[in-house]
Amino acid sequence: MSGNKELADGDNNDKCYFEVPKDTSEKDPQIHIIGGTLASGNVSAGNREPTTRLYKKRWLIVCLFSSYSLCNSYQWIQYGIINNVFMKFYGVDSFTIDWMSMIYMLTYIPFIFPVTWLLEKKGLRVVALVATAMNCVGTWIKVASARPDLFAVTFFGQFCSSFAQVFILGMPSKIASVWFSSEEVSTACSIGVFGNQLGIAIGFLVPPILVPNVEDMDELAGHIRFMFYITAGVATLLFVLVVIAFQEQPEIPPTVAQATARNIPPEDYSYVASIKRLLCNKHFILLVITYGLNVGCFYAVSTLLNRMIIEYYPGEEVNAGRIGLTIVIAGMVGSLICGIWLDRSKTYKQTTLAVYVMSFLGMILFACTLNLGHLWVVFITAGALGFFMTGYLPLGFEFAVELTYPESEGTSSGLLNCSAQIFGIIFIICQGKIIDSFGILAGNIFLCVFMLIGTIMTGIITHNHDLAQSLLCGHALHSE
Repeated sequence: MSGNKELADGDNNDKCYFEVPKDTSEKDPQIHIIGGTLASGNVSAGNREPTTRLYKKRWLIVCLFSSYSLCNSYQWIQYGIINNVFMKFYGVDSFTIDWMSMIYMLTYIPFIFPVTWLLEKKGLRVVALVATAMNCVGTWIKVASARPDLFAVTFFGQFCSSFAQVFILGMPSKIASVWFSSEEVSTACSIGVFGNQLGIAIGFLVPPILVPNVEDMDELAGHIRFMFYITAGVATLLFVLVVIAFQEQPEIPPTVAQATARNIPPEDYSYVASIKRLLCNKHFILLVITYGLNVGCFYAVSTLLNRMIIEYYPGEEVNAGRIGLTIVIAGMVGSLICGIWLDRSKTYKQTTLAVYVMSFLGMILFACTLNLGHLWVVFITAGALGFFMTGYLPLGFEFAVELTYPESEGTSSGLLNCSAQIFGIIFIICQGKIIDSFGILAGNIFLCVFMLIGTIMTGIITHNHDLAQSLLCGHALHSE
């Protein structure tokens, strides 16, 4: 604890003593009441209320982040959605191409903890610069790999891009808390996630158009090289923009919580202690598992979508990409709607559970209609699945912040993403093997079972927002 402070309200003589936790988030800071009564009206410490201000530049910052997140996430699926084309070009099997998306997940797991520490110690700008630099390097390496004998080079380029992703995924909630008011954080977080989703959507749509399944290998190499050049040009432009325009934080903080956080000495923050507290929070651990199950299923469906579609609809590589696009576009709409709803209602548990149930039902619907022989039906059911499954992404981040307050947003979101990567690798490998042995329907039923488990576990999570506010205003709270 930071020690007792005296709190007064203007000319009101009623005073109480309170403690401000060392760690704060974008929420209004919790006040640990030690004695006295909490005066009504605006709260001020030492008769001086911290100055707060919202800058228009906050929208530029979140949109710039969203843009380079888009460029990175696009590369995650650009191989998998034309799996059969890259198999032919590089002379490798389907499972090897699957690793071009799974490398994103595998790289994240060992590097997330040092990167989260770096985010807490060095701040947003340093992390943004490293992310865009690594992303840019990866794209140019892939430009040089457009030859059938250079699969190892293209894999290394994909590894560089996957390393950049580690610096990206945990940033939306951090940017939202540092730059936005408490009424805007969920919307801002949704915009940050929006870029990642839009990149995946473009990754589904563009590669099948730019790289048609032609037989002439020289012509195919030209198409692949052209696609890589476009990606490298965009990544380079975004790196330059981040160097010029990305700012660490506003001069004046947007909330009292951020003003308080800036006065906390860096040595008072312990990253290891924060991790330990999070791992001891049983309801947060339940959320970590359920988030991993949901997002891991999304990763598996996205990675194996090309295989599933062309199995039932041969020669429909372009429509496979369009179905993936439909999944993600519907999810982007769902993300924005959920973010706006959370800002207004603050019903974190209820909204998260409702969206999880609908994701489970959407997965069942998609699995049962995939083999009907009508692509238009697949488009509709895929859109319904995407609206809820992909729309769940920002919900998980915001619910985690509520469950773990006042721990760092970057740390909690990092653990969520780590869970998603682990389950993503497991589901992609297992579903791929099940498809090979028992067929596509069996592979999708496998995912449905885990979505049901995630739904039940989400229902077990408890969180009482009203009780927390009541404790804030009138009860003694104790912490270590």
